[in-house]
Amino acid sequence: MKDISARELKGYNIFAVGRFKDSTRWMIEFVVLRPCSAYGSRGDEMRLFLAEDSYQNALQDHQRREIKIKRYARVVEGHILDFKPGKKCTRKYRES
Repeated sequence: MKDISARELKGYNIFAVGRFKDSTRWMIEFVVLRPCSAYGSRGDEMRLFLAEDSYQNALQDHQRREIKIKRYARVVEGHILDFKPGKKCTRKYRES
C-alpha cells in the first residue's frame, strides 16, 4: 500500500488555484468513511484547500467519524506549512 501523499487524490490537486486564494488557510487530506457524506463515496481519498470556517466544519465531520483526516497543513499565501504533532506554531502564524 502506497503512502496517501503518493496517490492520486480526488478533490484539488496540489497545484490548484484554490490554494492561492486569500481566504485559504488549511489543506487537508482525508478518507471518506460514510457513503452519505457530502465529500464523496465511502473510501474516496480527497485533498481540499479550505478557509477557516470550512476547516472547522471538516473537523466536526472528523469528530462525527464521517471522514478521517490523514494529513493537514496550514496554508499561508499559497505556501503549505506542515504541522507536526506537539510542535508549537511560530509567533508569526499564531491565531489571535
